[in-house]
Amino acid sequence: MDPEMMLSLGQAGAAAVLGIAALGSALGTAAAGLAAVGVWKRCYAQEKPVPFILVTFIGAPLSQTIYGMILMNTIVRVAGERMAAGDFVGFPAMMAAGLFGGLGMAASAYGQGRVGAAAADALGDTGKGLGNYLMAIGIVETVALFVLVFIQATL
Repeated sequence: MDPEMMLSLGQAGAAAVLGIAALGSALGTAAAGLAAVGVWKRCYAQEKPVPFILVTFIGAPLSQTIYGMILMNTIVRVAGERMAAGDFVGFPAMMAAGLFGGLGMAASAYGQGRVGAAAADALGDTGKGLGNYLMAIGIVETVALFVLVFIQATL
């Protein structure tokens, strides 16, 4: 392949990681948001205090978009360095890093949203367990952090 095509593959990988991670964040925040709205509706209907803390569960999956941006920036930086050195061998790997990195981050974000939805429902019913719910969400987040760190190490 010619150098321009190889560079395009690397750039496509950079775009893919951000877009796919953001898609996961959108799905995760939607899942948690739907559950939180249901809890708030229940609270209003029963004239109970409305737990604003549920916003934490809604926002948790957004961090994967940030991780996608960090990996995107790493891919762009490495692509520039390799382009300057005339080394075009690794560009298909950058495309794969973007695709698979984005998928890993998206799955983590969606999983966080699902856990956040369950946590919102449980907290709304009992008013207890916030720390436990946040730990569960944090463990799911760890997947995205591992993806970020381990893929950066391969570039």
